[in-house]
Amino acid sequence: ASAGVRLLAMPVIESPEIIHRETREDALLGVQRLLDKHRSSVLAVRTGATDLCSVYGIRRGRDLTIWDVRLVAGVLTDVINVLGRTDGTGFVVTGPVWEYFSSDERLFKPQLRHTPFDQHDANRLRADLITRDLDGLIREVVLDKVNGLTGKTVIHPSHVPVVHALSVVTHEEYADATDVLEAAGRSGVSASRYGNKMNESKPHLSWAERTILRARAFGVAAEDVGLVDLLAATAGRA
Repeated sequence: ASAGVRLLAMPVIESPEIIHRETREDALLGVQRLLDKHRSSVLAVRTGATDLCSVYGIRRGRDLTIWDVRLVAGVLTDVINVLGRTDGTGFVVTGPVWEYFSSDERLFKPQLRHTPFDQHDANRLRADLITRDLDGLIREVVLDKVNGLTGKTVIHPSHVPVVHALSVVTHEEYADATDVLEAAGRSGVSASRYGNKMNESKPHLSWAERTILRARAFGVAAEDVGLVDLLAATAGRA
């Protein structure tokens, strides 16, 4: 402050007290109370899955996501439950590191379907993503998002474009979010503009608000631009 520079904090949740069942609740509630006192200085809360795994001598393989490691997945769920609420008491909670960046022997099939890449004549891109173990990262980021995490810590330059591409708000998401926000204060259900789902004004409101915030940070894809296009424009050049 004396230098005229505002510094923001990103505390890391990764201590043994967080993964041990008997101490987790008190530890998380204590963290919540501490962070609440310094809310204006907290940019985000980072989850340290590698350190959490180390408490039990666990290391996930390249064929698995952190959500397949049940001990750590339970911790992440509780961290989001306590610190990721959208009622004004929560914070942005980010996803943990994906630690692989080149492929070797693999036990399971790649996690990217052929069809979306076939439709975009992008099979070389698919093969490249698999070779660099980015198919596992893609799946983990998707699972991070659906479970309430935003963004991701990265440890290799090749990871950055993938995380950014998957963070872009699709045109469909943006259309649904704006429709929900326009209907705020009114109860009821309406079909989405894409005609493939229902949008309900009250239960989808916090999701819509978070989606608009993500759009401001990462942008919105054009109507005819899909995930494969975004990956081709970013990850394909990493």
